[in-house]
Amino acid sequence: MSIVIGHQAGITDYIDVLKPKETSLLLFIGACSSIIAASTTTGGFPLKDFIVTAIAILCGSAGANGLTNYLDRDIDARMKRTCSRPLAARRIDPPWKILPLIIALILIGLVLAWMLSPVCFFIGLAGIIASSIWRKTISCTFLGIVAGSAPVLIGWYAILKQPVIDILPVLFVILIAFWTPLHVWTLMISNRRDYESAGLNYFPLSWNDGNVIKILAVLSVALASATLLIYFFSSMFHWLYLVVSSLLSLAMIAANIKLLINPISKNAWAVYKLSAFPYLGIIFTVMAVDSWIL
Repeated sequence: MSIVIGHQAGITDYIDVLKPKETSLLLFIGACSSIIAASTTTGGFPLKDFIVTAIAILCGSAGANGLTNYLDRDIDARMKRTCSRPLAARRIDPPWKILPLIIALILIGLVLAWMLSPVCFFIGLAGIIASSIWRKTISCTFLGIVAGSAPVLIGWYAILKQPVIDILPVLFVILIAFWTPLHVWTLMISNRRDYESAGLNYFPLSWNDGNVIKILAVLSVALASATLLIYFFSSMFHWLYLVVSSLLSLAMIAANIKLLINPISKNAWAVYKLSAFPYLGIIFTVMAVDSWIL
């Protein structure tokens, strides 16, 4: 028997609004960034800061994702892929009932970020703002780079404390900058008709699929280059990272070449699925492991 909160809504509906899969990935790469940063310090692993950082990223990311779900609810209701989401399907009705949870999570995340350092607070605030403005426009992809980079930068500066611009977090941001459009645009072109039926026609939907796929192929090479630059510009990583990142990069390029040769939605969806945890998640996992073990 489900636990009911209000009219028709269950606990799982409230959790689903927070996009647990996306939130988990953001938490994971942020935590990995903290582990990597901690490997550059002396005096042992800062467990307390790590736990506070993880909670801050979890709350902030969940709140930001919930806010995007709330803002996109009407468009989601018009799309086959998203019409079953709790807000779009009106299982949480009226939709403003989710706002207290969203606001509470965002505030908790920001307060904890401030406790870690003011730098973390302003990075978190920028990520939340970026994730919530200009929804469903060409701008949201590039603002997504800001939102996606925020957990990684918070994880880094929560441990190091000092607001010093280091080459490694810069390379992390470059990596995410190439990864984000590759991830988002393959989702969009694989579901083109669904987006168009909802009245959406911004880039890449406004372009011919063939031209978009050529851009995606270039982005896959740029992503691979950014991934390998992390190895060559940092002395922290060794053969494990080089081997795994090279194999993943080749897999990503190969998937995009397959899409270029045969531009069907199935192949675009395959690139989208590869780009989520299998690519970004494993890259950050290997960096965290390599920086401590080897």
